[in-house]
Amino acid sequence: MKNLNIILAVLGGALAGAAVGLLFAPCKGSDTRAKIKEYLKAHGITLKQDQIEELANQIEAELANKSE
Repeated sequence: MKNLNIILAVLGGALAGAAVGLLFAPCKGSDTRAKIKEYLKAHGITLKQDQIEELANQIEAELANKSE
C-alpha cells in the first residue's frame, strides 16, 4: 500500500508539473485547458469537466500564492 501511495504521488507531481508548464505557455486559457485534457486522455486518465476546472483552479491558486 505504501508503494502505491508513492507511485500515485509521483504521478500526481508529474501531472501537476506538466500542467504548470502548459499554464505558462503563451496560449489562451481555453486552448491550454484543451491541451491538458488531451494529454490526460492520451495517458488513460479521464476526468470530468468540473474536475479539470478544479485542478486548473488549484494550480492557479498555488501559482498566485508563490508569486506573493
